[in-house]
Amino acid sequence: MVTVLTIAGSDSGGGAGIQADLRTFAAHHVFGTTAITAITAQNTIGIRQILALPPAIVVDQIEAVLADFHVEAVKIGMLVNEPIVRAVAETLRRHRPKHVVLDPIIRSSSGTDLLDHAGVDAMRTQLLPLADVVTPNLSEAEVLSGVPVKSLADARVAAAHLIVRGARAVVITGGHLEGDPSDLVHNGREIIVLEGTRLDTSHTHGTGCTFASALAARLALGDAVIDAARAAKLYVARAIAQAPHLGRGRGPLEHFPQG
Repeated sequence: MVTVLTIAGSDSGGGAGIQADLRTFAAHHVFGTTAITAITAQNTIGIRQILALPPAIVVDQIEAVLADFHVEAVKIGMLVNEPIVRAVAETLRRHRPKHVVLDPIIRSSSGTDLLDHAGVDAMRTQLLPLADVVTPNLSEAEVLSGVPVKSLADARVAAAHLIVRGARAVVITGGHLEGDPSDLVHNGREIIVLEGTRLDTSHTHGTGCTFASALAARLALGDAVIDAARAAKLYVARAIAQAPHLGRGRGPLEHFPQG
């Protein structure tokens, strides 16, 4: 069985973070391993508290997995602070995994900062050059590229900036666009747009984590970037459409959708 690794935070509400990553991996029939960066107290309404783990234990989790498993892809999610960003980057530079998918989590949808300012700078300089694919939403693409991103035309410019900064491919997800949520994919050679249909629902907690994890799983299984992005987008659309309507806020997805 193909093995993948997620480096991310724990979501006590189960909708995002390593919980969503592991369910997404299982849905794609790959074996998921984890390196936890932070423990969060959160639910569908918001985040109450974040406890970042020491960088040394984050690194030791990664080292333990890579020493025993043949990992085909690494998905990076919430990193919290600069020391963790630098520790993860240094570890990945030593091991050079086959595929690295960076989901640059900077701020929650409720407005909570999930990566400090020094960590954002370190992500630009240390992690982007290691990423086979980076999967920002509009606001994350804006922060990382320095380009205002309000439209697909802006996303094209931002994606080109991120390629120049070292990412080998970029998928800017369009969930925050006006109208339908089209994603822009730049694989370093060509740019395509993956069109989508917006669903009238508030049950979208963890869509970014789920998309990046599905993309990592598809890369691990042998897909090219554009094919992996297309498959991940279809999977997330089904997961949103079949969401179980849990919680009183932004509910989680159905990570084992039918059809």
